[in-house]
Amino acid sequence: MPNLILASSSPRRKELLQQIRLPFHIHPSTVSEEVKADLPPKELVAELAIRKAKDVANKFPHDVVLGADTVVVLNGKILGKPVDRENARNMLQALSGNTHEVLTGVAIVYNETVHHFVEKTEVTFWELSAEEIEQYLNSGEPFDKAGAYGIQGLGATFVKRIDGDYFSVVGLPISKVHRVLKRLSVEFS
Repeated sequence: MPNLILASSSPRRKELLQQIRLPFHIHPSTVSEEVKADLPPKELVAELAIRKAKDVANKFPHDVVLGADTVVVLNGKILGKPVDRENARNMLQALSGNTHEVLTGVAIVYNETVHHFVEKTEVTFWELSAEEIEQYLNSGEPFDKAGAYGIQGLGATFVKRIDGDYFSVVGLPISKVHRVLKRLSVEFS
């Protein structure tokens, strides 16, 4: 029986797989995340998820490898992880009172075949005060997260509404991943 390999060191993806009690191993991809600058966000997350999964699948060809990538998109522009406090503040100010998209690309490599999809979720923020933003920055939470917030943490207080898969915003649309694995009829050791 094959093993399920998560091609990511994301603690959030690890927690989501643990939540549905799938046995898995972690082997983060070391592939470059540089892509063509003109790629649309949906194609970018698909490309990165596939690249990560294939990279690890080359090392574990008899296993099932799961790769993923998540981006926050506001008005067609990707908001990555903030480079510093000012960058995080600017992102949060831009997201304040607006609706943005969270795109998560997922790739599953099994028997040299790539199964992939992109999940889109719309997230609407409340209007944020300067004080709320500063308190959030002081928490340290926004600095390792796309769009400078984590919906599963203190950033949840900013969310007025979501339309789509909550878990995709966290980093992995776990229900859809589960269904793809089920469709592939894979039993894990």
